[in-house]
Amino acid sequence: MGFIAFLKTQFIVHLLIGFVFVVSGLIINFIQLCTLVLWPINKQFYRRVNCRLAYSLWSQLVMLLEWWSGTECTLFSDEATVNTFGKEHVIIILNHNFEIDFLCGWTMTERFGVLGSSKVLAKRELLYVPLIGWTWYFLEIVFCKRKWEEDRDTVIEGLKRLSDYPEYMWFLLYCEGTRFTETKHRISMEVAESKGLPKLKYHLLPRTKGFTTAVQCLRGTVSAVYDVTLNFRGNKNPSLLGILYGKKYEADMCVRRFPLEDIPQDEKEAANWLHKLYQEKDALQEMYNQEGVFPGQQFKPPRRPWTLLNFLFWATVLLSPLFTFGFGVFASGSPLLILAFLGLVGAGN
Repeated sequence: MGFIAFLKTQFIVHLLIGFVFVVSGLIINFIQLCTLVLWPINKQFYRRVNCRLAYSLWSQLVMLLEWWSGTECTLFSDEATVNTFGKEHVIIILNHNFEIDFLCGWTMTERFGVLGSSKVLAKRELLYVPLIGWTWYFLEIVFCKRKWEEDRDTVIEGLKRLSDYPEYMWFLLYCEGTRFTETKHRISMEVAESKGLPKLKYHLLPRTKGFTTAVQCLRGTVSAVYDVTLNFRGNKNPSLLGILYGKKYEADMCVRRFPLEDIPQDEKEAANWLHKLYQEKDALQEMYNQEGVFPGQQFKPPRRPWTLLNFLFWATVLLSPLFTFGFGVFASGSPLLILAFLGLVGAGN
C-alpha cells in the first residue's frame, strides 16, 4: 500500500474531512438563513444566491467521488442528447440500486453546471436534518410524507412554485420510492402480479403518483424527461465508506431523452408510460449484465476543478487555526498543501 493510499484509510484524515463538511455546512446554513430577507425584495436573486451556497456544500461530496476516490463516470447516450445537458429544465428518473447513485447523479449535474440548482422529491423527515434538510429548505425542495392523501396539495404547490425558477434545474425522481433490496423486490413483484403488471428483474415497481404529478405541474417549464440507468463495472456494489477510503469505481450511466410532449397528459396513460419505461430499463440492465456495456456512444465529460478548489478553500479556512494552534505558525499553511497534494494524487489512483 502506497503512502497516499495509506493516508486515505486513516480515521484522523476522515475526521478532518468530516469536520470541514459539517462546520462549513453550518456556516452555509446560517448564511442561507440571512438571505431570507432577500425573498420579498428580489426572489430571483435570492434563488441564485442559494444555488451557489448549496453548490459550495454539495460539491464537497462530489469532490470525494471525483478527486479523492478518482471514480470515473461514463455516459452512454447520443450526441444530440448530451448537447442539451445543462441547457434546459428536466425531470430525471434514476434507478435506486446503489448507495452512491445520488452521488453519481450529482457528479453529472456538476459537470454540466446545474449542481446548485438540482432538485429532488424528498422525505419530509429530512427537512429537520441539519446541513442536508436545511440546505434543501432554502432551495425550495419539495418535501412529502409518502402518503398521497396528505401530500397531494403540498407537492402540487411546491412544484408549481418552481415554474419560474431562474436557473436550469434537474428535478430528480426515484420512482421506486426506496432503494432496491431482494426482500423489497419480492414484495414489489407480488404487488405487480396482483395488479396484472409485467414483473421486473432489476427494479422495484415504480410509484406513479409523484411522476405524473411532476409532469403535470411542470409542463411548460420542463422540456424533457431524462431516463438514467446506472450500473458499475465488475459487478461492484459501491458504498460511501468505500469512497471515503479512496476506493475507485467505474460507473456507467445510460441516458435517454424523452421530450415532454411525447409523454401523455392523461394521468392513467402517463402512469402506463412510466411502467413501460421501467420495463425498458430492466432490459437495459439485462443487456449490461450480459455484455458489460449499455447501448449508445460513450462520453466522458471532463471533471472541473471547482469542487476541489471549493473544498480546499473551506479546509484552509477551518483547519488552519487548528494546525496553527497545534503545531505553530509554520503549519498554518499546511492543510492547503497537504489536501491539494492528496486530492490531486488521489485523482490518478
